[in-house]
Amino acid sequence: MHSVRSAILAIAIACSMAVAQVSATNNPYNLPAELFGLWNSLTLEEKVGQMIMVYMTTPKFVTENHFGGVLVMNPHLSNVRQFGRTLTSITTKAKVPLLVTIDQEGGSVSRIGKIDRKWEKTPSAKELRELDPEAIERIAGEIGNTLKEIRINLNLAPAIDPPSDINGKETFMEHWGRSWGGIGNADKVRAFVKGMKANGITSASKHFPGYDSETNSDLQMAESEATEETIRNNVEFFKALATDVPIIMMSSVRYRKISNAPAVFEPKIVKMAHDIDDDIVVLTDDLWGTNLRSWISGTDTLEDPYPASEFRKVVMAALDAGNDMFMTTYPVKAVDMKNTLVELAQQNKDYLIRIEKSVARILKMKFRAGIIRN
Repeated sequence: MHSVRSAILAIAIACSMAVAQVSATNNPYNLPAELFGLWNSLTLEEKVGQMIMVYMTTPKFVTENHFGGVLVMNPHLSNVRQFGRTLTSITTKAKVPLLVTIDQEGGSVSRIGKIDRKWEKTPSAKELRELDPEAIERIAGEIGNTLKEIRINLNLAPAIDPPSDINGKETFMEHWGRSWGGIGNADKVRAFVKGMKANGITSASKHFPGYDSETNSDLQMAESEATEETIRNNVEFFKALATDVPIIMMSSVRYRKISNAPAVFEPKIVKMAHDIDDDIVVLTDDLWGTNLRSWISGTDTLEDPYPASEFRKVVMAALDAGNDMFMTTYPVKAVDMKNTLVELAQQNKDYLIRIEKSVARILKMKFRAGIIRN
C-alpha cells in the first residue's frame, strides 16, 4: 500500500511540475507577456509536441500529437490542391500554429518546380553568390512569394558551409553548389534571407558549425579534421547572420578534434550555437538518419526493425546535447520521440526544466516571426 501511495505522490508531483504557471513575477524563460496565456494553457504533452518536426502526414496524426512543425517534401507538392486542403485541416485544428517547413536552397535542393514550371531550375547558392545583393534579394523574394502562396513559413536555408575543408579539398556542399562560400559573402546571404522574410518566410542557417567534409552524411558518417580554431572561424559566419536568422540546424559531421560524436550529439558544439544567442532555436537534422543510428548502435549493420531501445538512445543523445527541436522523416518515430521526452520530463525535474526551456525558445521564435499572432 505504501508503494502505491508513493507512486501516486510521484505522479502528482510530476503533474504539478508540468502545469507550472508563468506570470510577470514568475517568468523563468523570459516569455513575452503575449505568450503567458498560451504557455499556461499547454499540457506537458502539448509542450513536448512543439519540439518535434515531422514529415507531414494526415491532419489527425499531426494535430493529435501536437507536433510543432511539419516537413513538406516533393511528394506533397505533386498535387498542390490536395496539399492545400491537408494543410488547412491541420492549421485549423492546431492549438499552436505550426512551422510549415521546406528545403528550398536552390540548385540541386529545390522543391518548387512541382508548384510552377518556371521554377524547374532555380539558381544554387554557388550561382547566387556571384550576383550582387540586390539581384539576390529580388530572386529570393520571387521564390519566397511562391512559397508564401502555398503557406510555407520556414525555409531550411541558407547553407553557410565552407567551400573547402581544412586540407583545401572541395567540401560536399561546395561540390553540389550548396555553399554560400565564406563570411565575405555575409551581405549576400543576408539579402537572400531578406527576400524570404519579405514574404513571411523564416530562414534556418545550416549545417552548424560548418560542413567541413567531402562525404554525404545522409548516407554514412562524415568526418572532419578541422581544428577548433577553424571551427570557431566557421561559427563567425553563423554569428554574423544571427540577428536575421533565428534557427540554426545542426550538422551530423564528426569533428574529430573536438569529439568522437556527431556534432548534433556533442554538447560542446551545440553550446557554441546557443552561445551566439540564447534564444536561437537549435534544430537537428533527421534523427532517423542511418549514420546517426549507426553511431548510437556502434555498428554499420543496423537491425531491421531498429530496436525501440536504440532509438530512445538517439533521442536522449539529442536532448542531452542541448538541441531544441527534433526532426524526423519517419512519422511513426515522431510519436516515439514525443513519448520519450514526456516520460523523461515526468520522471526528472531537470529534464522538465531542460525541455521547457527549449519549448519557450520555439514559442518565442514563432511569436517574433509572426507565426503565432496575439
